[in-house]
Amino acid sequence: DVQLVESGGGSVQAGESLRLSCAMSGHSADETSCVAWFRQAPGREREGVAAIYTRAGHKHYAAGFTQGRFIISRDSAKTTLYLDINGLKPEDTGMYYCAARTTCGSYRLFALDVYNYWGQGTQVTVS
Repeated sequence: DVQLVESGGGSVQAGESLRLSCAMSGHSADETSCVAWFRQAPGREREGVAAIYTRAGHKHYAAGFTQGRFIISRDSAKTTLYLDINGLKPEDTGMYYCAARTTCGSYRLFALDVYNYWGQGTQVTVS
């Protein structure tokens, strides 16, 4: 079974940085063709942050996350996904999830229903 386990969240002060990690296991290359980070702020719907097309390494950022504070990356073994968040703001508070899907494409890249696998999330609180 594909397992995604997030870590790295915490309570931080505004202006600080965090690196979130998502350890991926039990997967084949096809099962994680696209891997992505999502955020769910308190009282709001879950929204896409950034995604990587695993084979090609192309990175895509959702609208509102293109200002350079959020940086998605992965390790060379393609078993760990990262999200670096710099200059954290209180509005960045929320649960951050990683997710994987078996197909990639720019159409509906951040639609929740097209992702096959989800982690349990890691909480980020910024004050």
